[in-house]
Amino acid sequence: MYSKKTNLVFGFHGCDKDIRDIVINGGELKPSLNSYDWLGNGIYFWEADPQRALEWAKQAALRKSSSVKTPAVLGAIIDLGNCLDLMNRQSIPMLQYGYEWLKISYKKQYKSLPQNKNVKNNADMLYRDLDCAVIQKIHELATKNPNMMPFDSVRGLFIEGKEPYAGSGFREKTHIQLCIVNPNCIKGYFLPRKLNSEYQIP
Repeated sequence: MYSKKTNLVFGFHGCDKDIRDIVINGGELKPSLNSYDWLGNGIYFWEADPQRALEWAKQAALRKSSSVKTPAVLGAIIDLGNCLDLMNRQSIPMLQYGYEWLKISYKKQYKSLPQNKNVKNNADMLYRDLDCAVIQKIHELATKNPNMMPFDSVRGLFIEGKEPYAGSGFREKTHIQLCIVNPNCIKGYFLPRKLNSEYQIP
């Protein structure tokens, strides 16, 4: 009943400068279809966090296999629509529901469930194959069940990075991530502008 978000949000996408320019000039971002995507398949944004998007793009540019050569950030105005908001308590039973159906599906195929995994020398759970499969199962169930509305987006909080100080309960790269399933949620793209330091931020 309350999954429809009433406000527009700013999302920021880290990418190569050429991709940014193509999208600004009328192109479209392609959805990520990796089996390890944290929030399932879709177009990913950092909510209200252009700095984190740029950090990701810069890290990606260091990998030889990356398509990011010149790190850049693309801004988007997004209506989350019917959102599977994993920061809301009411969404957790939906995750459990998806997981139980995923187990049934894999059991019928005599397959083992996918697992979430760490990357070498990294304590963060960066490969989320299980979480991705659960969320994709939820999308599948929502499209087949006449009593469910398909989800336009998925929203989640991720605790990531090192402690900013010893004994902290916070992490330096913690962020809210958005996965847009329905591209019509994206109302427009923009180039983030620099702050005018002579004025306060309204």
